[in-house]
Amino acid sequence: MEQALPESCDNFRMQNIPSAIQGLVVGAVCGDALGMPLEFGAPRPLNSLCREMIRGRLPAGSFTDDTEMALAVAQSLLTHSPLDAQDLVQRFTTWYQFHPPDVGIHTSKVLNLVSQGMRWQDASLRIQQDDPNSAGNGSLMRAWPIAAARHADLGLLIAESRLQSQVTHTHADCINACVFLNLVLADLIHRDQSKPPNLSLRESIANSLSKVSLGKEFELMLELAPVRQREQLQNSGWVRHTLEAALWAALNSKSFEEALVNAVNLGNDADTTGSVTGAIAGAMYGINAIPERWKDALHGEYPLHSGRLWFAKDFIQLADALQNL
Repeated sequence: MEQALPESCDNFRMQNIPSAIQGLVVGAVCGDALGMPLEFGAPRPLNSLCREMIRGRLPAGSFTDDTEMALAVAQSLLTHSPLDAQDLVQRFTTWYQFHPPDVGIHTSKVLNLVSQGMRWQDASLRIQQDDPNSAGNGSLMRAWPIAAARHADLGLLIAESRLQSQVTHTHADCINACVFLNLVLADLIHRDQSKPPNLSLRESIANSLSKVSLGKEFELMLELAPVRQREQLQNSGWVRHTLEAALWAALNSKSFEEALVNAVNLGNDADTTGSVTGAIAGAMYGINAIPERWKDALHGEYPLHSGRLWFAKDFIQLADALQNL
C-alpha cells in the first residue's frame, strides 16, 4: 500500500508554490529580454557567451512581443475566467493595431484579417489553409500565463492552452506544444523539493508526454533533446525546434542563470527560446534563483503607447494575481 506523504511535506510544497509561479512569470520575461539582442544572430561561441542584458533593437532589459502577447493572455484571464476567446483576440488585435516593432508572420496574417472584420475562427483557419505546414512558435511563447493560473486544474489548463493557441495557430503541433509546455510547468510548480531540479524536470516531461498526443516523431524529438549536441540545435521559429532547444538548455544546466545563458546563446529565435526556457527554469528553481541584476534591468511598456511601464515587481504581482484566480 502506498504511504501518504507526511503533512509537513505537503505544507512545504504549498509554501513553494508562490515562489515557483513568480519564478515562472519573471523567468519567462527575463528570458525574452536576455534573448532579444541575440535574436536572428548566429550561435555565440562558447568562449564569448552573452550573460548580461545588453542593447539590441531595443534598450537593454526590454521585453518583446513574446511578453506583450503573454500579458494580453494574462489580462484576459484576469478579466474573464474561464478564458474568453473573443476577449483575447480583441486584445491581440488592439495590440497589433498599435504597430508593435516585431510581430510573427503567421500571427500578423491572422490579426490583419481580424482587423478587417473577419471572425477569428475564419481568419486562423484561412491562414493555416494557405500554408498547411506552418507550425511556428507564436502561440507557445505566450502560453505560460495559463500554467500560472490553472496549475491546480489540469482539465482547464488543457482546454485554455488549446484555446489560446487556436485563435491564431491551429496546427496540431502548435496546440499540442502549448498543452505540453503548460503541463510541464504545472508539474514543476508542484514538484517535490527534496528531489534535484533536473530529476523533477525529467519526471515532469515524462508525466506530460503521457497526457498529450504529440505524435511519435515530435515526442522522440523532445525525449532526445537533452542528449543533442549544441551544434545540432537549429533553434528556429518552428515550434518543435523551440521546445527541443528549451528542454536541452534546462536539462543541461544546474541553475536558472546557466539554463538561460545556454538557451539565448543559441541565437536565431533566441528571445522565444529564452522565454520558454525561463518559464521552465523559473518554475524549477523559484523566484530567488533569478539573478537580481537581471530582474533590476527588466522593463517594458504594455499596453503599447499607454505609458504603463512594467518592471520585475509588476510581474511578481501579476504572478500572485494569476495564482489567486
